[in-house]
Amino acid sequence: MSDTADVLIVGGGIGGLTLALSLHQAGISSCVFEAAPEVHPLGVGINILPHGMRELAELGLQDTLMAQAIETRELAFYSRHGQFIYKEPRGRYAGYDWPQLSIHRADLHKVMLDATIARLGPDAVRLNYRCVKAEQDARSVTLHFDGATPARGKVAVGCDGIHSALRWQLYPEQGPPKYSGVNMWRGAVRWPAFLGGDTMVSTGWMTVGKTVIYPVRPATPESGGMPLVNWVAEIERPEAVRQDWTGRGRLSDMMPAFAGLKFDWLDISGMIESTEEILEYPMVDRDPLPRWTFGRITLLGDAAHPMYPRGSNGAGQAIVDARYLTGQIRRHGASEEALSEYEAVRGPATAKVVLTNRSDPPDAILREVWQRSGGNRFARIEDVISTAELQAISDRYKKVAGFDRESLKTRPSFV
Repeated sequence: MSDTADVLIVGGGIGGLTLALSLHQAGISSCVFEAAPEVHPLGVGINILPHGMRELAELGLQDTLMAQAIETRELAFYSRHGQFIYKEPRGRYAGYDWPQLSIHRADLHKVMLDATIARLGPDAVRLNYRCVKAEQDARSVTLHFDGATPARGKVAVGCDGIHSALRWQLYPEQGPPKYSGVNMWRGAVRWPAFLGGDTMVSTGWMTVGKTVIYPVRPATPESGGMPLVNWVAEIERPEAVRQDWTGRGRLSDMMPAFAGLKFDWLDISGMIESTEEILEYPMVDRDPLPRWTFGRITLLGDAAHPMYPRGSNGAGQAIVDARYLTGQIRRHGASEEALSEYEAVRGPATAKVVLTNRSDPPDAILREVWQRSGGNRFARIEDVISTAELQAISDRYKKVAGFDRESLKTRPSFV
């Protein structure tokens, strides 16, 4: 066994890498232990909202990310019949100091991994280190791995996702994640640009089929001038598909709900049918925990507060977690006090997001229109719901999630 670093980070995803980069920026040593033996380009699209982008900009990553992403101009909602409901500007187009970026998760992860290795050194991220147990005493914490030498540091942070090994150790009776009643299919395909090429679109409702669609990679000559478009299809189902984030989906399971779904400006069913690789997984979360921190061990991101992906906000909350935790470690050292101060703020804040994502996320706009219109066509959206009410749904979520414009602009840096 050897002393590895002040902070031991379990998991090399977005939250873990943000934490490593932030600690390095603050002059605090860390090491990332990732269970996977190799880094693969997993996932599809992801949105980084202004509260997450503020933190990544403070880490010096904004320009690199923007070169590979789409800067989102607006978010627009449409009915199942292609009727316009509501739209609003996003990111810098809405007066924020930071953009909203739509990017492929693999591109985001690579930028962050490359930066971590460049700044912290090649040994800062250790692959094939599957954590099986953490032990602690009054002064240190020791991580034990499957087939690898244990590591000791001052504190350990579980950033290892919804199936976190550290969380299972802290809560062995927690059971599986809670199924929402909605299954999701996701994919990405080169497809002609729509609505200006920088719009995020949400349509329909989960009772009959809801979609979220946005471009994540710019068009290139090699792509035939077409951007890479990410799509998510959501349907209410009594039974969940398997909880495997790399599980392959079948068109036959989902297309009855999306067959013939074609608007004047986007052939949604054609886009889905043209996608070579489709992923499927259930929409799940967990109830907020009574506590994350046990002595010198704490949790971060999905390990601490997995949430429904209904606010484009999961990665952003993990990023904010990492930055706020870094600030506390900078103030109090790598100590139990720092972890407790971190949880005291981030625990209640993220619990509100988890619960709001269940009841009143931004796509509640679609729910309200679906319910009030009975799923039928309407002559004017104003006959169904007022613009002020639609805006209020969006504004409430921004406050809960921590990215209402004025609060984000005026608060001090976490680090």
